[in-house]
Amino acid sequence: MRGPRPRDRERTLRRRRTEAEHALWRHVRDRRLLDRKFRRQHRIGRFVADFVCLEAGLIIELDGSQHLDREAHDAARTRWLETQGYRVIRFWNDDVLLRIDDVLAAIATALTAPRLPSGPTLPARGESEGEG
Repeated sequence: MRGPRPRDRERTLRRRRTEAEHALWRHVRDRRLLDRKFRRQHRIGRFVADFVCLEAGLIIELDGSQHLDREAHDAARTRWLETQGYRVIRFWNDDVLLRIDDVLAAIATALTAPRLPSGPTLPARGESEGEG
């Protein structure tokens, strides 16, 4: 018997979106924010990002109360995504629902910031790994 197809989880998450995800999606879909394309519930490695703009290397995560007990997990996840060249910004669901203009302004600022280098960071010329 076969297990679920690789994209089934993403499809399920898109169908079961939260109110905050729905609210933000209305503002970023169809290139509505700075003419940038966003995807929702997009797989990156073993993780599924709430929203991602691939061209800008920006991931947007929306956190609800369930994330209060997952700070260490979320931090490790963010570190891994950053090693892949992504910038991760997080907002609480309440911020999206109550202060959407502030959230959109923060996303616009992140979209226009220089992109992070991808892959492992190499030491600068002349430095060895042991120097610090």
